[in-house]
Amino acid sequence: MISDLLSVTVLIGILASGIRLATPYLYAAIGETFGQKSGVLNLGVEGQMLLGSFAAFYVTLKTGSLWMGLLAAMLVGAIMGLAMAYVTVNLHAQQGISGIGFYLFGLGMSELLFQRLMGTVETVQGFPKVYIPGLSDIPFVGEIFFSQNILVYGAYLLVPLAWFVLNKTTLGLKIRAVGENPDAADSLGVSVARVRYFTIILGGTLSGIAGASLSIALLNVFQQNMTSGQGFIAVALVYFGAWRPVGVLGGALLFSLVNSLQLWIQVLGIPIPSDIAVMMPYVLTILVLVATVSRVRAPSALSKPFERED
Repeated sequence: MISDLLSVTVLIGILASGIRLATPYLYAAIGETFGQKSGVLNLGVEGQMLLGSFAAFYVTLKTGSLWMGLLAAMLVGAIMGLAMAYVTVNLHAQQGISGIGFYLFGLGMSELLFQRLMGTVETVQGFPKVYIPGLSDIPFVGEIFFSQNILVYGAYLLVPLAWFVLNKTTLGLKIRAVGENPDAADSLGVSVARVRYFTIILGGTLSGIAGASLSIALLNVFQQNMTSGQGFIAVALVYFGAWRPVGVLGGALLFSLVNSLQLWIQVLGIPIPSDIAVMMPYVLTILVLVATVSRVRAPSALSKPFERED
């Protein structure tokens, strides 16, 4: 049975699934990268994803419009980000504890809304695959990379866009300056509060899209706690990627490909205990983080509240 994993059909399936499964990690982790580059650690990503996932699914279910569902997820994520920004920027609350609080809120609220508004698991018709003329017809490559839905393509286009914004624009310079030395940035006329509000709200919006990608693009269903820790993995990927969008992409692909592999192991009935197979991606994440996190340097002001001196 192990030899089945090496067949062309299965390898294409593993790679195509890996590309697809990286989608929610990319949206959430890129959003978290912006926040952490400005000095804010948001551990509430998981809660934002859960509420975004429910909002997208419920609005799509009631309106029949996938785009309305996506917009609802973005709005919910942005509101969660706004709340997180107010608590950490204006009230100077401890970022880690605040983030956990928002995670628990998102977890509880999504379960409550599911029970009150739905009660049972339902399904929707998610975003269809978008075939790119010429590219989708390329043997092997087309099936793996160019036979995905629009949210998958958007996640990968977000990586170079994020790199460009952070490294080649004035806005990116302000974000990096606030994350490294907010006092110096403030003395030069940069509004630390505005920059952090922007990055946290942007991160919340992208986390909402990450949740939507699960419920209306990948799984096409909403279940309680359906993110299963993916928001926390997204935070870990920021460290793994050394706060660089390209590094985040590498980490997301590594994790999603291992996740895809364990799914195919179960589908093919390979005699590996299912519990061990499910643990594989998470064990790999821990090992990689242990090996890499000590070699990279976090933004100097990460997790440190800023109080302007008058």
